[in-house]
Amino acid sequence: MKTVPYLLLGIFVATSAAAQAIYETQGKNGPVFSDLPSEGRDLPSPGTTEVTLPPINLSDAPAAAPAEQPAQTPPAETPAAYYRTLAITQPESGGTIHSNTGQISVQVAIEPALRAAQGDAIVVSLDGAALPSTHPTAQFEISASEWQAAAKDDVQHQLQVSIMDGAGKRLLTSEPQSFYVHRATRRHRAR
Repeated sequence: MKTVPYLLLGIFVATSAAAQAIYETQGKNGPVFSDLPSEGRDLPSPGTTEVTLPPINLSDAPAAAPAEQPAQTPPAETPAAYYRTLAITQPESGGTIHSNTGQISVQVAIEPALRAAQGDAIVVSLDGAALPSTHPTAQFEISASEWQAAAKDDVQHQLQVSIMDGAGKRLLTSEPQSFYVHRATRRHRAR
């Protein structure tokens, strides 16, 4: 509360000083400025002139320019940094799939979602061999012809997926996952 009277006093002094006349007199060493027309008198002495000052500028001072800092380019979100997790959810780890042709369904969990519109796709490796096709969705199938070309002649197989950008750069790779494939066979009984 005490600051209000001081604030009002400051405003009064500033406005009264702005309204007060300023006088210029020539001295031995150059002009002398005073708020009195001449020292000790109310009448101007010879050679004294009243100086007309421009109105007081009450606008705020321009903001100081920030200190110049070295130009830094903001780190662009790289596609590799975009993806946090990639895991195979189907076939299950250690699970068994029944398929006579080798055609199997694959589903992966990606966080955040695959950016297919930007050209990102899923590539698959089966038993260590890269399959030729890419997949723009998190659920797809390995075709019978891809299976025949890449799968080893074992019951246990290994699947691994990666996210690849449009330029062919691998961004994130899942852990390999082992699973089993059961094929129906026809056995002839000895008679």
